[in-house]
Amino acid sequence: MKNKDKDGKPIYHPDKNSRMVPVSILLVILCGVSFYLGGVFCPEKNKLNAKDVVRAETQDSKEHSIVAPLQIKSVSFPECSVDYQDYTPCTDPRRWKKYGYHRLTFMERHCPPIYERKACLVPPPNGYKVPIRWPKSKNECWYRNVPYDWIDKQKSNQHWLKKEGEKFLFPGGGTMFPNGVSAYVDLMQDLIPPMKDGAIRTAIDTGCGVASWGGDLLDRGILTVSLAPRDNHEAQVQFALERGIPAILGIISTQRLPFPSNSFDMAHCSRCLIPWTEFGGIYLMEIHRILRPGGFWVLSGPPVNYENRWRGWNTTMEDQKADYEKLQELLTALCFKLYDKKDDIAVWQKASDESCYKKISDPDAYPPKCDDSTEPDSAWYTPLRACVVVPSPKLKKLGLKSVQKWPERLHVAPERISDVPGGSSGAFKHDDSKWKVRVKHYKKLLPALGTDKIRNVMDMNTVYGGFAASVISDPLWVMNVVSSYGPNTLPVIYDRGLIGTYHDWREAFSTYPRTYDLLHLDGLFTAESHRCDVKFVLLEMDRILRPGGYALVRESTYFVDAIATIAKAMRWGCRKEDTEYGVEKEKILVCQKKLWFSKQSSR
Repeated sequence: MKNKDKDGKPIYHPDKNSRMVPVSILLVILCGVSFYLGGVFCPEKNKLNAKDVVRAETQDSKEHSIVAPLQIKSVSFPECSVDYQDYTPCTDPRRWKKYGYHRLTFMERHCPPIYERKACLVPPPNGYKVPIRWPKSKNECWYRNVPYDWIDKQKSNQHWLKKEGEKFLFPGGGTMFPNGVSAYVDLMQDLIPPMKDGAIRTAIDTGCGVASWGGDLLDRGILTVSLAPRDNHEAQVQFALERGIPAILGIISTQRLPFPSNSFDMAHCSRCLIPWTEFGGIYLMEIHRILRPGGFWVLSGPPVNYENRWRGWNTTMEDQKADYEKLQELLTALCFKLYDKKDDIAVWQKASDESCYKKISDPDAYPPKCDDSTEPDSAWYTPLRACVVVPSPKLKKLGLKSVQKWPERLHVAPERISDVPGGSSGAFKHDDSKWKVRVKHYKKLLPALGTDKIRNVMDMNTVYGGFAASVISDPLWVMNVVSSYGPNTLPVIYDRGLIGTYHDWREAFSTYPRTYDLLHLDGLFTAESHRCDVKFVLLEMDRILRPGGYALVRESTYFVDAIATIAKAMRWGCRKEDTEYGVEKEKILVCQKKLWFSKQSSR
């Protein structure tokens, strides 16, 4: 019943038996819980430093309120010691002793804790020069840019490289191709005809050396991810990138490689010394996971051609024969069939039909089928498991024969786009068209884009690889990076014939310093600032960008000025430009990293 007080306002009499909590108390409880959860899920370490950041006051308007741009007080960064000129934070030999030697675990990614992160600028070696431009760089590079003598002394007899004067020369040799990499690949093409007609577009080379195999394939329209750890061979990946060949630091050890399932058209191992049949065959199961149905695995070196090679392998013919038979047995169990074999090269093909995989589903089969709790594309710090990732029978166009040949596949919406939230053929086509317009504008802002001044490019937070697709005719290649915490679009990128990797920008990228000519990002800080420290992301960009290299930073107006302030402290020159649409809420920073040398003495 309603009554009125002396002012005529209604008075409510709640039921005495009711357990209703007063609104004021409820609000206090909710605020307390909200504050607690905010502390849990937004820890202080992910926030911008309050002493460095000044939030401008909010300006009120009659229609709406506008948040003024984020501003950061002037900052400065010291130079790192010259001992850090080849610093790779997550694969740092200084920290190897902290980790086990079993299965070479110490060579995997082990990033330093936050309190050990370096907030300094990595110096180049003394005498560093602007890298030799593509395609000349494929055959030579400046010695002072990668001043490593051990690999030259150890591998010059195998024609990996040789030092002449101020340069390293790459004659195209290798342990298993003494007659040169071109002759080696010619023989491989004879064994695998799909290498010639565009059916095979993407490849991975495990244990890549200086990436001569991947470099030769570029001339044949095949894009290769060259993979090698940071080990006693000294900077294999850095040599590859200095040459202008796609490469990334990595090793098959205890964790999955940072690539989606069923993506590469071909995988290659040339005397890479990976013990394929040990540990239950778990390394070969990882190759099976990332290889597309109908894709090819190529092996040269032990135990292939053991009949003629065993004497040079410090073993016996009987041992090598047993190793080969064990390898063949494992490959058969993994639904591979021997496709062809000649001299030192053997080729197996991954099954694309379901009949073999049905046998794997048998409870007594080994290796067993991975259960439903194992996400096929989960590949960021995901432990290797001794089980087989079976291709989904729902995907009918996943196999090598079903995917369109290159270059037609580049602009066709892949089947797996339906697995992306909000993904569709229409969304794919819209993204493709959008990036054509954007790249046309980029080339006006940065005339070097599309010339031989820019070779190694990274798209730091791509969606479908639209930027890479729009520069496909230019003399460059793009490493497409997809957030390990965002929508899984990397399978789509591989299905269209491009390459990329998963990554979390809270950590350092798996590459050496000074390895990219252009870094592109599109709203990265808008999307990730609640997780990533803006300062450390920019310092990582500085580490991997070459002196004289460029950054195209497409961001909301809120972040642009703050980014420019930090960039200035990193000795970058930046200018702010309009987007192709001329909107105020988004701007483009066009930046260039300056060449500087450490005041300390260098080797």
